[in-house]
Amino acid sequence: MRCFITLALACMAPLVAQAECVGENLIASLPPAQLAPLRAATDATPFAKGNLWHATRAGQDITLVGTFHLDDPRHVATMTALTPALSQAKALLVEAGPAEETALKAQVADHPERLVNRTGPTLPEVLSDRDWARLSDALRARGIPPFFAAKLQPWYLTAVLAVPACQFDPTEIPNGLDRRLMAYAADHDLAVQALEPFDTIFKIFDSFSPKDQVLMLTQTLDASDQDAAMAVTLSDSYFAGDSRLFWEFSKWQVMISPNTAPEEAKRQFDLVDAALVNRRNVTWIPVIEAAAAQGPIVVAFGALHLSGEQGVLNLLKRDGWKIEPLP
Repeated sequence: MRCFITLALACMAPLVAQAECVGENLIASLPPAQLAPLRAATDATPFAKGNLWHATRAGQDITLVGTFHLDDPRHVATMTALTPALSQAKALLVEAGPAEETALKAQVADHPERLVNRTGPTLPEVLSDRDWARLSDALRARGIPPFFAAKLQPWYLTAVLAVPACQFDPTEIPNGLDRRLMAYAADHDLAVQALEPFDTIFKIFDSFSPKDQVLMLTQTLDASDQDAAMAVTLSDSYFAGDSRLFWEFSKWQVMISPNTAPEEAKRQFDLVDAALVNRRNVTWIPVIEAAAAQGPIVVAFGALHLSGEQGVLNLLKRDGWKIEPLP
């Protein structure tokens, strides 16, 4: 679950910046018999491979960018590849632009209950002694005192722990692909438009039951002993255009975990997939199409949103757009 949350939580990107993680690529080290079904599931998914795409319909033009929210020197080559499209674009559409980030910070300052559970039981009361000890260790590894987190919302801590300790640095501004694209827009007077309201993520997690939030948190803890390796696997998968394969791999890891019943793991994945990915994709399509009607645009969002039956690319295809990989 931790892996999936890392891919899906675009609005959590401002929390962290990437440092260097050293570890093995866990997908590359899988035996062929274990990798084959993950590849098969990936290959059966619409638009499963690639990060950069081009959509056209009736003279309208969209460049679609699946992003990686953390810093990486390999983003330089991606920005170079996108410069021609950016130079022609009338607008850059992102999940959350500068105005939304400002509004998000103001909302948290004015309504701390968004992140702090003021009325319910504390996490040490909700979690088992073992899980609270594991959470405390994971927080200390990120420089966060456990007592500070005792009343934080479980979903928020899931987002924090989704970023491995070797990548977590709240003192720095992250410079992932989204941030680099917005910096280009600021330097070239390119309009930036958000795909959704700033408080979308809050509303999504408000719809999750307290029990489901705690389950997400404990499933995140189950993967914490492979932090560095998972970070390497995630970044390597993204830059190979294989974010969907990484999703299948992370799902498989949870399904085989001795701490989670397979049916419960599947329910959790379906819940997160529907709420954080598919429903948002559907709401983005009219925003994208309205902007494209005004001229060429570049649209950037987390790479996991590209693929799938309810992925942005397949939804556009159903609307009559011709979808091709960006040369």
